[in-house]
Amino acid sequence: MPNSVYKIITLVGSSTESWEKAATNAVETAAKTLKDLRIAEIEELDMQIDNGKIMSYRAKVRVSFKYHGKE
Repeated sequence: MPNSVYKIITLVGSSTESWEKAATNAVETAAKTLKDLRIAEIEELDMQIDNGKIMSYRAKVRVSFKYHGKE
């Protein structure tokens, strides 16, 4: 990968089932429009709670992809 440039963005995925599915949703959705995804790192995990019950899981995911210019 000499002379390559990568861009990093942060996404937030959510799921009513699990943190893993929340992270998967973020990456799979990004993959529909971004080319050459390389690395995904979990930055933060949290839950939305309502009336003492977990409503959804959220995963903040940092994703890197190859920068091709003029994006």
